[in-house]
Amino acid sequence: MGFFDEIGKVAIGSRLRMLTDKVTEDATQIYKLYHIDMQPKWFPVFYALTREREKTITELAKAIGHSHPSVSKIISEMLKKGYVKENKDETDGRRNVISLSKKGMKISEELKDQLIDVNAAIEEISAQAQHKLWEAIGEWEFLLEQKNLLRRVMEKKKERDGAKVEIIDYKPEHQEVFRSLNVEWISKYFTMEGSDYKALDDPQGYILDNGGFILVALYGGEALGVCALIKMNDGEYDFELAKMAVSPKAQGKNVGFLLAKAIIEKAKSLGAAKIYLESNTILKPAINLYHKMGFQKVPGKPTPYARCNIQMELNLN
Repeated sequence: MGFFDEIGKVAIGSRLRMLTDKVTEDATQIYKLYHIDMQPKWFPVFYALTREREKTITELAKAIGHSHPSVSKIISEMLKKGYVKENKDETDGRRNVISLSKKGMKISEELKDQLIDVNAAIEEISAQAQHKLWEAIGEWEFLLEQKNLLRRVMEKKKERDGAKVEIIDYKPEHQEVFRSLNVEWISKYFTMEGSDYKALDDPQGYILDNGGFILVALYGGEALGVCALIKMNDGEYDFELAKMAVSPKAQGKNVGFLLAKAIIEKAKSLGAAKIYLESNTILKPAINLYHKMGFQKVPGKPTPYARCNIQMELNLN
């Protein structure tokens, strides 16, 4: 076990597979010890059929937590051995049901002594072990059902990548990236409009000089995201959250979330009570992000953008 001690828990899959292989190898020999012609992988299906008279393959798969193709393959192998039989359901002729054959029933009787001895051996190991493996497996299965390992790793990756993101105030040298990132995403889904050119061609005059702000997200020193607060004077909203764009290279790095969070904090620091934004519902990741940040849909207001079909606000009080 030196290798696993060295590499640690990241090799959990390999270590569990080794344990499974060892137990399966022993199980094969145990069947031989009791002169029973059985493959270890058949046992869950076989045992389920001893509990009930008959089941469909779909019902068996659900009962033992295996896939339908896996159970179907096991049934085929057991049919060849003559341990099970397949018949039409008496109540629904469209369904095939599986049940133990006479040979299978005989095997189930022969298994009883083996199961008693195997259970006693497992109990002996449990008594000798400091940790309760069976209970731990149940806990792990429950926790992974709530959130699988892939999703957990994705979240950790986001956290680690997010730690490399730096949010800074806009500088004149960022004008080109501010423009290019916005043109890139707008052109991908829509058509550039007059109001876009006003803000992107002259962010200093259109946004900053009018009391607005722009933030830039750096990842590894490279500007991969931008977002602006445009000053509003309509008596209801203090700022419009606008011109938020993130490079495709930043996908999965939590840049959008961190940028949105930072721009909202900027608005709060300026004493803003409400901020407003306009978007389009085809931009599902963006809409989901806005909802996550607390934005709520509001009735439509006059807008200069043809692409706008949803308007939202965030109450900061």
